[in-house]
Amino acid sequence: MFDEIEIEDGFKIIQLTNSSNDILSYKKAVENSFIQLHFSLNENAKLNFGPHYSLDVISGKSILLYNPNQNLPIDLNLNPKGRYLIFVVAIKRFHSFFSRIADLIPFLNDENRDKKYYLDKELSPSEILVLNQILEDQKLNGMQKLFVKAKAYETLSLYFDRNRENQQSCPFLNNEANVDKIKKAKQLIINNMAEPPSLQEISNEIGLSISNLKDGFKHIYGKSVFNFLFDYKMEYARKQLLSNTYNVSEISDMVGYSTASHFITAFKKKYGTTPKQYILSLS
Repeated sequence: MFDEIEIEDGFKIIQLTNSSNDILSYKKAVENSFIQLHFSLNENAKLNFGPHYSLDVISGKSILLYNPNQNLPIDLNLNPKGRYLIFVVAIKRFHSFFSRIADLIPFLNDENRDKKYYLDKELSPSEILVLNQILEDQKLNGMQKLFVKAKAYETLSLYFDRNRENQQSCPFLNNEANVDKIKKAKQLIINNMAEPPSLQEISNEIGLSISNLKDGFKHIYGKSVFNFLFDYKMEYARKQLLSNTYNVSEISDMVGYSTASHFITAFKKKYGTTPKQYILSLS
């Protein structure tokens, strides 16, 4: 299954979800004036370029392709159960996004702007989180279109943020056991979001100091424990609103707010609208 979402003129997202047990084949013509960003989220894929050359797109990785000298049609094979996103962006539109920092992006600087460019990059946890939000089943109307557009821009921001890449090379996180402890902390927060444990309780449970917990969490997930919990609650609440299964008071209880009014205030802080207005915008 695939969907094409027009973010704006010259910027399109292609969503590919292979629910079958067979390899999904997808083909699309793309002119040489467009950049392609490929994101493989949970299964491997293969990009074919004629009969004798192909590129593997490994799960959890991305590939950027740009060749101003020839068209690069998409010829993709996606493994069973795979989830995959492709950003197709006109080079002129891309320049408009990053005109002020073009020198920091190799293929946009004056020396390279007319040369072909290829980048194979591992996705950060923050990038994977945002890309999965784009891939969720959703009605693309009203507020949802704005949501997907914002997430598309957020992806580009994360993808080209060198400072974030440098932050993620934290010596503390070179220890795989420490990374596993931070992931365990995240799961503890998710499993107990309505009544979250304190930092001290999490620290005791995973066997890390509070300082290492806070620093490690920020490096891996790009935000503090508190901000992660807030964003997770709001995203969970938004999904429940879309399901039309629960009312606002019930959802408020699910995510741990003592009153519906406190939940409404938090939701508006996150999404700029109340839960009721959000649902009405999708009708």
